[in-house]
Amino acid sequence: MKLLARILPLLLALPLTAQSALPSGADPWKALSFLQGTWSATTTTTGSSGGNVVGTYTFRPELENHIFARHTTSIEGCKGPATFDCDHGDLLYIYQDAPGGSLKAIYFDNEGHVIHYDVSTPDATTALFLSDASQPGPQFRLLYELKGAIMQGKFQMRMPGQNEWKSYLEWSGPKK
Repeated sequence: MKLLARILPLLLALPLTAQSALPSGADPWKALSFLQGTWSATTTTTGSSGGNVVGTYTFRPELENHIFARHTTSIEGCKGPATFDCDHGDLLYIYQDAPGGSLKAIYFDNEGHVIHYDVSTPDATTALFLSDASQPGPQFRLLYELKGAIMQGKFQMRMPGQNEWKSYLEWSGPKK
């Protein structure tokens, strides 16, 4: 039974690992093409921060197609308590670790947060960004799912020793 408990997580991770490595010469952004463009987003936070934001973000290839970037382009409206950051700004850069290798991402924001992600595409309309669980502090998961014409997103975290992911921020909106 102990052996099964050790092997099962490895077996479950194989499909994600296989999907994240790309054949040499393949378009590294093909699996993420459903993200490309400018999207409206109405966000809600969960927990004590309690803010709501309406804005836009854009995914596009940059640096001669060497990275795929997400930029928050504007904030049209923001409501929240005085402690809520209505001036939040962030960047997400997706890149290949090596030619033909797996996709990685790095996130930066105006509060000084930096998160490194492994990127996978479990299906044609889902992108999953997962931080390294072996690092100190919480593990982070960023999820984009295109459902019809609406992009839905979740930023979630899992505290050390916990199994359950908790949503910190969720958003949805159509392509502009």
